[in-house]
Amino acid sequence: MRRFIKSCFMVILTLGVLYSFSQANDFKYVGVAKCKTCHNTKKIGKQYTVWKNSLHAKAMESLKSEKALKYAKEHKIADPSKDATCTKCHSTMASIDKSLIDPKGKLTIEEGVSCESCHGPGSVYKKRSNMIDREKAIASGLVIPTEKNCVTCHNKDNPFYKPFDFKTYSAKIAHPVPKKK
Repeated sequence: MRRFIKSCFMVILTLGVLYSFSQANDFKYVGVAKCKTCHNTKKIGKQYTVWKNSLHAKAMESLKSEKALKYAKEHKIADPSKDATCTKCHSTMASIDKSLIDPKGKLTIEEGVSCESCHGPGSVYKKRSNMIDREKAIASGLVIPTEKNCVTCHNKDNPFYKPFDFKTYSAKIAHPVPKKK
């Protein structure tokens, strides 16, 4: 009997692990237009507007700046806005496995460093039923960004590196949901 229970436990554990892996593959990138639908109201904190006014939203535009073009010319990069070594940190779409893009989504390279760069692919957690419960949203793929997320690009490999202090810079892009009164 004990052996039977142990075998059942192992089967259940294995199925649980396999299920979690299959769910991970279900997380797809949908693009900032999907986020804007709910995250641009005053009640929720206008997170889309905070992002839209940030340097993250303008990251692809910055690759067309005089400074970027000068650097590109000096380093034999034809067009930094099309070069993978540059776009990987300037666009969510350029930095991910293309198989993870939801065909029903609207992810574009032009949106720059969008919501999903920091919060992970939103195809599952974007559902209202998930978003109203933080733990459920996290279980559905929502990433709560940490310094580790940021330093994949904000590091000394960046040719325009400036010392990065997570606490200072994350405060500049903070977009919390307002507390209920």
